[in-house]
Amino acid sequence: MSVISLPQLAWHGAKELKLNLPSGWQVEVCNMAGYNKPPLNPTALKNAIANPIEIAPLREYARGKKEVAILFDDMTRVTRTALIVPHILEELAAADIEDNRIRFIVAIGCHGALDRVDFAKKLGEDVLKRFPIYNHNPFDNCVYVGTTTSGTKVNINAEVMHCDLKIVVGSIVPHEMAGFSGGGKIVVPGVAAYETVLALHSPRGSGGFNETISGMGALTDNPRRRDIDEAVDMVGLDMIVDALVNTWGETTALYAGSPRPVYAAALEEAKQHYLTPQAKDKDVVIANTYAKASEAVSGLSIAFSSVKDGGDVVLIANAPEGQATHYLMGPFGNTIAGKLKLQKKIPPRVKHLIFFNEYPDLAARHYLEDTDRLVMLDKWNDVLKILKQDFTGQANVAVYPNADIQYCV
Repeated sequence: MSVISLPQLAWHGAKELKLNLPSGWQVEVCNMAGYNKPPLNPTALKNAIANPIEIAPLREYARGKKEVAILFDDMTRVTRTALIVPHILEELAAADIEDNRIRFIVAIGCHGALDRVDFAKKLGEDVLKRFPIYNHNPFDNCVYVGTTTSGTKVNINAEVMHCDLKIVVGSIVPHEMAGFSGGGKIVVPGVAAYETVLALHSPRGSGGFNETISGMGALTDNPRRRDIDEAVDMVGLDMIVDALVNTWGETTALYAGSPRPVYAAALEEAKQHYLTPQAKDKDVVIANTYAKASEAVSGLSIAFSSVKDGGDVVLIANAPEGQATHYLMGPFGNTIAGKLKLQKKIPPRVKHLIFFNEYPDLAARHYLEDTDRLVMLDKWNDVLKILKQDFTGQANVAVYPNADIQYCV
């Protein structure tokens, strides 16, 4: 037997998952370019925050500000916020901003709310002792700030708009709808009203909901990205902090400063960092999710494009918390779902899509097309049984260790 090792459980004590494959099978591991780039040390993180791009240092820029909102992404993103935030707080303290004028707001968009355990994982206990942490509520307490050129009415969290200093902390990775995450996406949809999020994601033509799937890394003429960028200007965002991450979700680069120039600079590196050689015509494609294991279907795009006619795809979605609640796109029963029900189509050439999750979550099947080609399994030996039945001799296998944040051009 050959053995593959994959990153697992980003928020539950990260570790390797070792999986056996039949001996004689040809295995190609397709890593993204920056998979093994070393993480930044605390000094490098501090320097990135202290020397922002195209704005004055925060200790100067923040002086005289009255109220501060620090936005951060939720558990569907692997950003190691707890290692970044202390350096922001140090700059704010140097600007004489008292703790009681700072609040943290998690930019959940239309995802389910976080609890204190999540806050502690994201921010660290020291931050929870000093500052109030709030969930964004997309269904109430949002205020109108403007309309984009495409007609999207932008309504934003009223607490965010109450503050005269707005800082966001997130990460930039490939994204199926926005091309890349990061930048203003943490504002829209992150702290936008439900109606704004709905308008952002709704089809702009006659092609149905699949029109919103631009593809991982697709930025050219992307209407969602244009809406996001325009909304950032309306909100008056002061500073963004965007991380790039390696295969384990560690921060390998950090960009901080004025929103548009920072995002442009981070994007240039991100395009190369997450770029992955495209495997072709494989009998079996194993797509592992780690950074977004609770949004596992994001790992299927790269897998579907790599499998041959009659091949099998294995999606590894080890998420103890289950698939993320999504009030706009998720299932809420066997027969009901959010307004923009997300169901990933399985290409006709795929013989089996095996959804492998050691923490059974049967409701997750509703994120995928209803077909007997979809198999939900929680034991690797059962996965192997199907693969061996489909390929009785040798098989060519591609493995994507970070399928949820990898992309090809």
